[in-house]
Amino acid sequence: MSNYYLVYNGEFAYNKSTSDGYPFGAVKRLDWYEKGVLSTLYIVFALKHPEKDDSDFMTVFYDTDRWHRGVAERAAEGARNHGLLNISADDFFDIDTTMPEDKAEQEKIGRLLKKLDTLITLHQRKYEKLVNIKKSMLDKMFPKNGASVPEIRFKGFTDPWEQRKLGDISEIKTGPFGSTLHADDYVSDGIPIITTEHFKTGSLPTDKYGLPQVSENDFSRLSAYILNAGDIVFSRVGSVDINALITPFQSTWLFSGRVLRVRPQNKNSSQFLHTLLETEDVKNDIRTRAVGQTMPSINTEILKTTPLRLPESTLEQEQLGKYFLNLDTLITLHQRKLEKLQNIKK
Repeated sequence: MSNYYLVYNGEFAYNKSTSDGYPFGAVKRLDWYEKGVLSTLYIVFALKHPEKDDSDFMTVFYDTDRWHRGVAERAAEGARNHGLLNISADDFFDIDTTMPEDKAEQEKIGRLLKKLDTLITLHQRKYEKLVNIKKSMLDKMFPKNGASVPEIRFKGFTDPWEQRKLGDISEIKTGPFGSTLHADDYVSDGIPIITTEHFKTGSLPTDKYGLPQVSENDFSRLSAYILNAGDIVFSRVGSVDINALITPFQSTWLFSGRVLRVRPQNKNSSQFLHTLLETEDVKNDIRTRAVGQTMPSINTEILKTTPLRLPESTLEQEQLGKYFLNLDTLITLHQRKLEKLQNIKK
């Protein structure tokens, strides 16, 4: 094949394209296939003295930033190349590599980091599998548009789900306006305030470090905006389809003017409602009715008129809520293990 390199298992390739997490490109080893081809835009190489230098060590060396300075000194980003660094093969091979002279030490470092990579990959796959299971079950355990019962249901429940609006089963309130709360009201140690950036991923902070906080006096003045366990919060602007459930840990915190608080009423299960609001049908409906040209925005009326289907049985709601709470707990567990392992590797 013209204009391609043939790359064999164990050889390395340098991708000169810059991207998030790879400001100076990336060097990777071909591990999973016997051979493959790469564009000549890449720099392809193999170890000159494999009897003296360890390939696993070099793999983890290129996961560090120890070689970035050498690239920065020799390369320039071409304006027309969309982030492709201008560096020749000769210049790249001229970069100093710091490594132990003893191959046995190289091998130990390589093995240690490779084991960490294996654990990281394991938890990444478990995390992704659980996320996909949750996505699939959200689709199957809640009625699709036009249907009155879900595809999968717990035993003992046969009644059709009823059509309601979110405003019929909850109290919805907007956070305090700017004139009520100013930045100079914040203190270094007080009662935290949740705002939109604190639940962009659907989960809430579990400590108040880094959150805006107010004094006891301001807390009393803002008592109408206290959060209780079981409340659900939405962002008024931006990611308007994402909601988060207030746990006992965030109970008695406050919410800001950029947040909408949904407080379930009439014995409806908070965990069930939080999960129902995560389904794609509901999220699509909220996104579709959001207003604003540059950034989507919602208000109490838009949330109040959000159509929902839910079981009349409180017991069925509770079982569904518990099922998805267990899934969320597992997802969070593997996400935290994954982040911990990534930090250990770093």
